[in-house]
Amino acid sequence: MKSLIEVQKKLLPDLLQVMQKRYQILQYVRLMQPIGRRSLSTSLGISERILRNEVQFLKDQNLIEIHTSGMTLTDEGTSLLIHLEEMMKDVLGLSSLENTLKEKFNLNRVIVVSGDSDQSPWVKKEMGRACVTCIKERLKGKNIVAVTGGTTLAAVAEMMTPDSKNRETLFVPARGGLGETVENQANTICAKMAERASGDYRLLYAPDQQLSKDAYQAIIEEPSIKETLTILKSASMVVHGIGDAKTMAERRKTPEEHFRKIIEGNAVAEAFGYYFDQQGEVVHKVQTVGIQLDDIEEIPNVIAVAGGASKAKAIKAYMKQALDSVLITDEAAATELIRD
Repeated sequence: MKSLIEVQKKLLPDLLQVMQKRYQILQYVRLMQPIGRRSLSTSLGISERILRNEVQFLKDQNLIEIHTSGMTLTDEGTSLLIHLEEMMKDVLGLSSLENTLKEKFNLNRVIVVSGDSDQSPWVKKEMGRACVTCIKERLKGKNIVAVTGGTTLAAVAEMMTPDSKNRETLFVPARGGLGETVENQANTICAKMAERASGDYRLLYAPDQQLSKDAYQAIIEEPSIKETLTILKSASMVVHGIGDAKTMAERRKTPEEHFRKIIEGNAVAEAFGYYFDQQGEVVHKVQTVGIQLDDIEEIPNVIAVAGGASKAKAIKAYMKQALDSVLITDEAAATELIRD
C-alpha cells in the first residue's frame, strides 16, 4: 500500500489532492450531519462554487444525500469513509507521526487525526470520535469507565454511541466538579456518555478546588461520595484530558500562594489535579476528591485525549509520566511534539 501511494504521488499528484479534499468533505459531513453547503464551505475553507461541484460528484456516487435540513452520509458513504481512513493516514503522513510518538514516549498506542483543534472545532470532534472507537475496542464483559472534565472530553461524550455488543458499562466521574460551565464538568460529561452509550452512571458531588485536610476527610466520609470513590478504585478504564497549567490554575481560582508556586515551578501541564513541569516532575498537587496519580498505575486502560499546537508542551510534560497509555491527539500537536 505504501509503495502504491508513493507511485501515485509521483505520477498522479493531483489525484491524491482531489482524494484528500473529498475525504475531508465526507469526514466533516459525518461529524456534523445534517449540514448545509454554506456552513460546510465556511468550515473547510472551500469556495461554494468548488464545493458545489464536489458535492454533486459525491451525490452522483451515492456517498451523500441532500435534504432540506442539510447533507448526510449514505450507508455506502459511511462504509467508504471507514475503509479510506487507514489509507489516508499514510497519504497524510499521520501513520508515521503515530509510530514516532509511540516510540518517543513509550506509549501503548497513539492515534493522530488530521488538523488543528485550536483552529478548527470539528477536529476536536474527530478526536472524540477516535476516542469512542478506542474505548469500545477495550471494553470487556463488565466495565467501569472513569472520565474527567473539559472541552475535549465533552467532545468525546458528544460522539459517543451505543456499544453494538451490549457490554455492561458504568461511567463514573474521575473528579469532582470544577466550578466552570456545567457542560464541561466531569459529572455532566459522565451522565451524557452513559446516556449516549445506553450505559449507567454514578455522580460525584464534590468540589474540585483545593480543600483543607479537615474538609477533605469530612467529604470523603459522606456515604454517597464514599460509594463512588470505592467504585473508582475498581475502574477498568480512565479517559482524561491534559490541561495547560496556567489556564487550569486560573479556572480553578487557585489561591495566590499556590498560583505563584505553579508559575515559579515552571509548570506547563495539569492532569488529575497535579501540575507538571517540562521534565514531567510534579511541582504542585491540589488536594481534591477523585482519582489520584498513584491510582492510574492500577487501571488497565488509560486513554489521554488532547490536541492543538498550544497543548504540545503540556502533552509532552504529562506523557513523561504516562507509560503504556494511549494518546489521542491531532496533527498540529503531534507535529510540535516530534519537532524536538
